[in-house]
Amino acid sequence: MHELVPDDFVVPTGLEHERFRLRMLTVDDVVKDFDAICDRVDREGSPQPPFVTTVAENVVDLGWHQKEFELRRSFAYTIVAPDESRVLGCAYINPSETHDARVRMWVRRDAWEDGLDPLVEAAFREWLEREWPFETVDWNERG
Repeated sequence: MHELVPDDFVVPTGLEHERFRLRMLTVDDVVKDFDAICDRVDREGSPQPPFVTTVAENVVDLGWHQKEFELRRSFAYTIVAPDESRVLGCAYINPSETHDARVRMWVRRDAWEDGLDPLVEAAFREWLEREWPFETVDWNERG
């Protein structure tokens, strides 16, 4: 698999917002991330099953995301509270067969109830347009 971005592109470290922060997802986030994925919802607020069923499985998943990020093949960002106390969701930038990139994001239930979902999506979209080299982005898996 090849890199998702050109060799000379400096991958953004994250995005700062008054209500959240996006930064690289790493294995260090495993416990807080697992808590969030067990409470994730889709864009309508409907509960969604966790991607993994144990913290041990989540370590493997996060390790894969971290390595893919380092290899520039895909980019997983955790959405955290500004004080880093909680994981609020995740945002992913992945390869696409039909676009320059495919994007997926989700938030946990209480973040959705607090109206964070549309704020994160709007900030994420603007950040992708401003900071990333993609001309076309597939948002079809936005859930």
